[in-house]
Amino acid sequence: MEKGYNLSSFYIMLIFLSLAIYSLYSNINNKWLLAPPNYVLLLGSVIAFILAMKGFKYKKNLLAKTRSWTTLILSSLLVISLTLTILFTLAASSLGANEHIKTVHSPDGKYQIDFYQWDAGAAGTFGIRGELNGPLWFKKRIYLERRIETVEVEWESNERVLINNHTLNLNDGETYGY
Repeated sequence: MEKGYNLSSFYIMLIFLSLAIYSLYSNINNKWLLAPPNYVLLLGSVIAFILAMKGFKYKKNLLAKTRSWTTLILSSLLVISLTLTILFTLAASSLGANEHIKTVHSPDGKYQIDFYQWDAGAAGTFGIRGELNGPLWFKKRIYLERRIETVEVEWESNERVLINNHTLNLNDGETYGY
């Protein structure tokens, strides 16, 4: 039974570690965010940690021992980093750093863009951010403009949108401000 815990915790940890790394990459490079929300990643990492603790008793060979230690260390680091990320996000959102302004839909209903006003406080600047919604939880940031407080949106066609006098073709994946 311990062998099953040992293997499953290792594979679960690898999956959630990969998703967390891709989530970080997509946020830094403004790509489609395909990973689930951070709280789902945290839940999977906690499950991997618990299974790793149960599978830690299985020490039949050196590979099993190494896998147990690797899973335990990486899953605990992942749990700690995701917990800190969630706490930081909650603290920033409670201070009014991000405020949803409006949601707009394309004339044919194919595209939906959420606009947020953000403010970094005394340490930074403020502005408007637009995120294109995809299926499930998928999102892509398509618009960012600093030192502006309002957003004016007009659809030129089903795929072309005019945001504060900046035209974006959503079919071509155009973005502004990144």
